Amino acid sequence: MRRRILIPVLFLITSFAYSQTAKYSNEFLSIGVGARSLSMSNATVASTNDVTSGYFNPAGLNSLQTDFDAGIMHAEYFAGIAKYDYLAGAMALDTSSYLGATIIRFGVDDIPNTTDLIDSDGNIDYDRITRFSAADYAFLLSYARKTNIPDLTYGVNAKIIYRNIGKFANAWGFGLDLGLQYKLNNWKFGAMARDITTTFNAWSFNEDELIIEVQDSVFNFAPDNSLELTLPKLLLGVSRDFTIYNKFKALAEIDLDFTFDGKRHVLVEGDPISIDPHLGIEINYNRLAFIRFGVGNIQRVVEFDNKESMTYQPNFGIGIQFKGVSLDYALTDIGDQSLAIYSNVFSIRYSFDRKSN
Repeated sequence: MRRRILIPVLFLITSFAYSQTAKYSNEFLSIGVGARSLSMSNATVASTNDVTSGYFNPAGLNSLQTDFDAGIMHAEYFAGIAKYDYLAGAMALDTSSYLGATIIRFGVDDIPNTTDLIDSDGNIDYDRITRFSAADYAFLLSYARKTNIPDLTYGVNAKIIYRNIGKFANAWGFGLDLGLQYKLNNWKFGAMARDITTTFNAWSFNEDELIIEVQDSVFNFAPDNSLELTLPKLLLGVSRDFTIYNKFKALAEIDLDFTFDGKRHVLVEGDPISIDPHLGIEINYNRLAFIRFGVGNIQRVVEFDNKESMTYQPNFGIGIQFKGVSLDYALTDIGDQSLAIYSNVFSIRYSFDRKSN
């Protein structure tokens, strides 16, 4: 008489099976990339001008100062349980067009698989425990170009999504992003329409791996193959450059994220439109040393005594830049100030030109 039990996998699969609505789909793509942007609470839609533009606003690739730009980042969340990795590169095709590529992975590894913990004789055998990963991947191909209108640029992303839960389930998705940037003196304006076509994730489940046999009964927890939709999101930003004193300069930006999938727990809650504001400040000395601050994830919270309070997510960072190498650090709260859980994020960026003949 054969028995099989399912512990961690069951929770993962059922959560995906009953979460086919658009809200919070592919949310790993909302975390942000690069320690510079994370320290500014991702308020960079208008001012982004390096390889991270492939993520934040592909139109920003038009502002690259060199022929090539590459970046890498590694971060860990929840005491190292979840790992977040980013790798990207961008290059100038000619004087008016640019190309970029981005790879993102967010995953939890070494999850115990106890589906075969009990053998056919009903004995518990810990040697039968295997391990698997639950990971989300995104591959972005960016193209940016200057327009005939002075200081107006645009960019597009074609992105492929791959989500995997060991050998139990996986999904493939595809979507498009569109970005714009416009410069007016010391002001910069940006717009980023994510998932403008709606991103579709097609899930498939391995029924054989999800069968549970208990004595004479067989239970199949595998849901039907289905589509998961990510509705469009609009990000608007405005930034301004300031001269503080001599070689000390500053940049300030405020962004508004508009979602259209119903009420969310953000500062401006609406149905179907919600608005999430966030802002960032960067101060630099001669473009060599940087200090950054950001505030985001602003929410109104009702306490147990029915009093309403405001919570927010503070971020802080520093950076240095020398001879094309940029090293940035961010101390970022993952969202709950009461837990005081902070993540240390490091990223490196390298910019260089083609060698002259």
